[in-house]
This record gives sequence, structure tokens and C-alpha cells, in this order.
Amino acid sequence: MSNFEESKLRAEQLRKELNHHIYRYYVENENDISDFEYDMLMRELVSIENEYPQLITIDSPTQRVGGQADNMFTSVEHKVKMESLQDAFNKSEVNEFDRRVKETVADAQYVVEPKIDGLSVSLEYRNGVFFRGSTRGDGLQGEDITANLRTIKSIPLRLNIEIPFIEVRGEVYMPHDSFERIVKEQELNDEKVFKNPRNAAAGSLRQKDPSITAKRGLDIFVFNVQQVEGHELKGHYESLIFLKELGFKTIPFFNKFDNIDDVFTEIKRIGNIRYTLEFDIDGAVIKVDDFGQRVELGSTAKVPRWALAWKYPPEEKETKLLDVQINVGRTGVLTPTGIFSPVILAGTTVSRATLNNEDFISDKGIGIGDTVIIRKAGDIIPEVVSVVKHADNAEVFKMPTVCPSCGSPVYREEGESAIRCYNTDCPAQILRNLIHFCSRDAMDIDGLGEAVIETFVDIGLIKSIPDIYRLDYGRIELLEGYGKKSADNFRASIEKSKENDLSKFIFALGIRHIGSKAAKLLSNKFKSMDALMEADINDIMTIDGFGEIMAESVFNYFSLDMTKEMIDELKSLGLNMQSQIESNDNRFEGKTFVVTGTLVKYKRNEIEELIESYGGKAASSVSKKTSYLLAGEAAGSKLTKANELGIQVISEEEFEEMIK
Repeated sequence: MSNFEESKLRAEQLRKELNHHIYRYYVENENDISDFEYDMLMRELVSIENEYPQLITIDSPTQRVGGQADNMFTSVEHKVKMESLQDAFNKSEVNEFDRRVKETVADAQYVVEPKIDGLSVSLEYRNGVFFRGSTRGDGLQGEDITANLRTIKSIPLRLNIEIPFIEVRGEVYMPHDSFERIVKEQELNDEKVFKNPRNAAAGSLRQKDPSITAKRGLDIFVFNVQQVEGHELKGHYESLIFLKELGFKTIPFFNKFDNIDDVFTEIKRIGNIRYTLEFDIDGAVIKVDDFGQRVELGSTAKVPRWALAWKYPPEEKETKLLDVQINVGRTGVLTPTGIFSPVILAGTTVSRATLNNEDFISDKGIGIGDTVIIRKAGDIIPEVVSVVKHADNAEVFKMPTVCPSCGSPVYREEGESAIRCYNTDCPAQILRNLIHFCSRDAMDIDGLGEAVIETFVDIGLIKSIPDIYRLDYGRIELLEGYGKKSADNFRASIEKSKENDLSKFIFALGIRHIGSKAAKLLSNKFKSMDALMEADINDIMTIDGFGEIMAESVFNYFSLDMTKEMIDELKSLGLNMQSQIESNDNRFEGKTFVVTGTLVKYKRNEIEELIESYGGKAASSVSKKTSYLLAGEAAGSKLTKANELGIQVISEEEFEEMIK
């Protein structure tokens, strides 16, 4: 047997084994092997597919996060309408629903299930393989988000049973632990915080870069068969059992009832446990079980007559505002947090809630001592709804004029709601800057997480970014809970970070308005830290995508004496200050490339780096500004659009001719 045939058989075995473990972990919450063993299996499969790209299959676990989504946001027609439901808020409305149903089908049975608060999507499978996923949209037309849905590991890429065709409906949601982690990161970086898990899930699914979606920790519950070929189903309860057999993560619990009184008892039971769940629900759904009876009942122009959604009201409580605490973020933004008399809200004790900013406090007239109504946005983040009663002689709370961390004056820029401390030596900002500097997308220093950095700062091991590269490893060995092995691991990861590309270093500095993509553009443009520090605003503004605000932010940051001193220190400590992307000539200067489809000789990031090394720009979407579309196999809608716009389409071979 040839090496290729052996690799083909091994790849098939690895895919089957890995998909089994993914199902066990992400659907059944069980773990049959260790993370290390799983990683070794995945690494072996990646190695085989790198050697033989022709062995990559659409259902391979390595394909869950690819490059840009080629068909992102193109329209999808729903052959079976994804209907919305009529809402009910009291028992009489539920009884009226039952009366109308029983007029047509006297022996109707009902299935009751929780109503997940997320984003409704369609998943389509042909011969057991996932080939398309889309949003609900208006019920008749949705948007293609296949690439992003592939990143959700509880969505099977291949079903357990190979049926000709099936379309299912599910609800993509963000679990509470994922939401809390993301909000914490957003607060740390002074970013706009997602209001609730539903908004976070919707925003994550509409990312143009699937790798961002993959980091958000999304999940799904599948709750409906929209259409199926090759298998007959008579009722909803039966279909949910069948969905489980196919390998879907179905709605977590569902029960069937003969009468409406038992239905209402179940609605109350679900309401009582809603705050113990690890995901948001905003109601319960009542559905006629029998599919034939559903056809008899039919639908109105807006909603089906065979289903009803009971909506739970948000829980609100009165409490007293005892104090306002001011926190200072990484970029110096002052955020007010209310301290309240503790109350039980949505199943937990709440004593703190964000007051957002100066305008929020002023608009609601909030003062210390006031009685306020609070609730949890999305049953997660406490927020103030309104003031019920002002305290005697109470005044609207005023934000401080100096930073509570360092005592420096604070300012509010025109057009902004945030009040900011501009002292870069501010202790509160230093801690958050250190955490950002070491984070995965920045210098990626393994082991130096938030808790460890706080500990090292508290005991004086780290006071500034250069101190990371001057750590006293002997002292770390003596710390309780650390030891020599921990010290050696810190040393290895810190030394490794010195070799990072200039783009990661620029992003790690935490320059206001400069994310990871902008940092890469700066690195590609100026090639070295010295050249970047010498650039003026006009030089920076020549970068495509940089406006005056971003350019001023970069220029002002590198104009500070303390920035120059820190860069010199880090340079002397051995950090790389050069772009590591090989620079060629500028033959592609002023040219914009879009790469799409499956490539044979290159990975997506490799060919984009090549384009940039020749002075070109790699974009994610086709427009009139696109110079070339580099198209691999299965190029999709981008190829169609390029042809419509008359944009030159090239192959990998033609691209290689262009760079000879």
C-alpha cells in the first residue's frame, strides 16, 4: 500500500474519531480522552492534510475555522417559512389558544419546551453532510452564514445517519460563562460592552472573519425539522428524538401533555428553574405535537395557529444606592459602578451595577441614597432602570474632576460620553495595560494571565512592561504555589515572545484606536519600530484605511518621552523591532487583491502575506476598488460578483507568474 493510501485510511479514521469526541464533549458534556490526547489526534490529522491537501473533506474537524467567508451575507431563500410565534403573557391567553386549537382538533396533544433567547438559524444537510447555514431573516429570506456556523462545535458537520436531505431549525446562543468572559475583556479594553447574551450571539454570527466567531464560545440548540427527505415523521416529539439520533444537540428538555392545565404547570416549572440554567430563556413554547393536525390548523399571515410562545417578564427589584465607585480602564476611561443594598435578582444576590457614564447618570437623575429599580439585562448584567424615590437633599452624582487612581486631572473630549485620565503612569491603567500586553492576540505570553499579573504587581515583581523581561525567576521559585517548574515555564514563554513579529508588538502596546489589523498595516508600511516612531501624521495617513483620528493617536503615542524610553528599554532587552514579513519590491503597490475559494499550493494567510510583501493590499470583500480576484476551487459568490463588476480573475498559477 502506498504512503498516500495509508494516509487516506488514517485520515478517515482520525476524522471519525475526532468527530466522535467533539460530539461527546460539546453535545453530551462527556469527556472520554484528555485534552492532550485530543490535541495529538488533531495535530496528526492536520499533518496528513497539509501533506495531502486533496484528502481534506468538508466534514473534517480541521475545517471548522477557515479563511474569510466566501458567501457571507448573500441571500438565502427559505423553502419552508421560518415562522415567528404569537406571544402570550397571562393564563387566559393560553386558555384561549387551547380553545381555538380544540375547535379544530379535539384530541390535540401539546409539547412544551423552553424558548431559548438567541438567534434563529437554519442548517441544511445533503447526504448527511452540512452544506449551508443561514439566518432566519424575515422568515422567507435569510443570510448565508455557513462559515461562521461551522465554528460552533456542537453543530455536526456529518450526521450519524446519511439521509438524502434535511433542514433543521435551531437557536444559536451564548452561554453565560462565555458572555461573562467577553464582557470582562471588553471592559478591560474600554470597548462598548454587549448588553446581553442574545446581542452578543447575533454580533458574533455576523462577523466577516469566522476566526473571531470561533473565539466567542457560541453554542446551539436544535428544536425543529423544517423539511426532510428519506424519513417519515408524524409528530414534533418524535422528531426531537430523531434529531438526537442524527447527532444534533437538541432543546435541553421537552415534555408532552394531554391538557392545558398540565401545560401551564410546566410553564410555571420552567419559569422557576430559568435562573439555574447556563443559558438565557425568555419564555416557553407550546406546540401541537401531531404534524397532520398542524396542517389542519394552518397559519395566519404572520404566525402558525398551532403554536404559542409564553413570555416571562423581566424580574425587577427596588433597592437603595449606597455609593458610587469609579473604576479606571486600560485606556484611562472612568466608569461609575453603583453599590446597592443587596437584593436577590434572577437567582443571584446583586449589590453592584454599572452606571455607564456621566450622561446616563444625569439623564436618570441618579444620586447617592436614591431608591432605584434594577434588573438584569439578559438576566446577566445588572442595570439601573429608573429612580423611584430621591433621597432627602439628594443631588445628582457628579463624576470626579481628578483620577481616583493617580490624582491627575481628567477630561471629556468633544463628542465623547467618556471621561478619561491621560496620565500613562496611572497605576490602574498600568495593570490593565500589562494584562493586555501579555494577552493571546498581543504578545501571547503563556502563563501570564490576569490573576498572575495582579499577583506579581501586588508583590512588586512587575511595575512596568519592561519588568516582564526582567523577572526575578529565583523569587518566583520561592512563591507559594509556583516553584522551579513554573519559573522555567514563565522564562520560556517570555523569551519566546521576544521573537514576535513587529505587528503583535505594536498591538500589545495598547495604542488607542489601534486594533490587531491596524497594527499589522503599520508594521507592513514602516517595517521597523524606528521608522514608525519617526513617521509624521501625513505618513501614517497614507495607509489605506487610516483616517486622521487613528493617525493622530499613533503619532501622539510615539511622541511621548515615556514611550520612547520604554521602547529603548525593550529594544535593549532583546525584543524584535522589525517586521518579519519578507519584503520584496512594490510591484503591487496600489493594487487590491481578494482571495477566495480552496487553494492548492498556499494557505490563505500565506498568499495574503505574499501580496502584502509586494506592496499590495489583501481585502476580504469584492468591490469596485478590487484589482484582482485570486480564485481557487469552489470560489462562490465572490467570483460571481467579480465577473459582474468586470474585475480580472486570476488563478494561483497566474499569481505565481506575477511574482516571478
